Amino acid sequence: MTRRRTAAAAALFALLLPLPLAAAGTAAAADPPPPASASAPASVSVAEDSRTALELPRPTGRFPVGQDTLHLVDRSRTDPWAKSGPRELMVTLRYPAQRGTGDGPARYLTDEEARLLLIDRGLDQVIPVETLTGTKTYSRPGARPAGGRHPLVVLSPGFSVPRATLTSLAEDLASRGYVVAAVDHAYESVGTEFPGGRVLRCLACEQTGSEAGYRKVTDTRALDVSFLLDRLTGRHPAWRHAGVIDRARIAMAGHSIGGASAVAAMAADSRIGAGINMDGGLHTPVPETGLAGRPFMLLGAQSSAPGGMRSWDLGWPGLDGWKRWITFADSGHFTFTDFPAMAEQLGLPDQEAPLPGGRSVELTRRYVAAFFDQHLKGRPQPLLDGPSPDAPEVRFHTP
Repeated sequence: MTRRRTAAAAALFALLLPLPLAAAGTAAAADPPPPASASAPASVSVAEDSRTALELPRPTGRFPVGQDTLHLVDRSRTDPWAKSGPRELMVTLRYPAQRGTGDGPARYLTDEEARLLLIDRGLDQVIPVETLTGTKTYSRPGARPAGGRHPLVVLSPGFSVPRATLTSLAEDLASRGYVVAAVDHAYESVGTEFPGGRVLRCLACEQTGSEAGYRKVTDTRALDVSFLLDRLTGRHPAWRHAGVIDRARIAMAGHSIGGASAVAAMAADSRIGAGINMDGGLHTPVPETGLAGRPFMLLGAQSSAPGGMRSWDLGWPGLDGWKRWITFADSGHFTFTDFPAMAEQLGLPDQEAPLPGGRSVELTRRYVAAFFDQHLKGRPQPLLDGPSPDAPEVRFHTP
């Protein structure tokens, strides 16, 4: 790698790993702080070869992946951040598809979403927009769905980052036979593009900063998810292929504050049969009455072991169904997203979270899929019973 390319890649690494400061899994002052931010070089010129081609790991399931995008408007609610107008969502649906159908592959981010992400980190003069928008995905817009009915998994991203950050996980689940709905919650990302050329910025970022503020985020997202389920599984669904969803098998997972929102959503909506929190503080506490015996998994970074995440210590006894508390050694807050795999391709692994990017994606996919296979498809998964020789990084905790 040339010196100039190294500088540009270092700047991209600074972009990927620190985001977001506000929701890096801290549910109380005693919870661990977010990873330290890498700093971009003070003076970096844009090199021609800085347009590094990035590629997400290939999905591991037997199905090709189809993709649709929905714009949903909940006119029964006023947006809590804009304080005017209805609540809106952008949703990317990925699903098992028929081979040889559809266009694509889909873009990772739009130009404007990528541009705003770069500006937010002060890197718009360093990294070409194409570095992010050109990331190779495996989803094919407009592909015909595979036959049969499939479980539905809702994915919610971390605070201030777009739903695209969970693309690798979403594509893999779809390839394994799940319909996956990844949600952008309006005004909670540095930039989400909506129809008509509107780009909604992170108004929530200006209105949070306290535990009460973060709880407002998770409680709001719980309402968003209930509305989404109404529009996907109700009598008049918004998605043209909604008939492939098995309404009796629905689950949710999320990263950071999106994972915290899984608890809030399950507490509010009995249709969600299982949930996973990937390294998010429990801003909405587990109800005193539990989650009606529904299964839940805490999947965290190394620092989120017992004693490291206070809200998990407090919430664990209230999880009253099948449950697991699992962490990955040498991992960080963003291990469960696409970011480590991107940084690895640039030759810049995170020194504070040395678990390789490819391995981060592999382990996240493996344990998330095992959880859903067991609890949505009824297939027992010995992987979830305890440590495995082929996964020495994985720690099981029984506080």
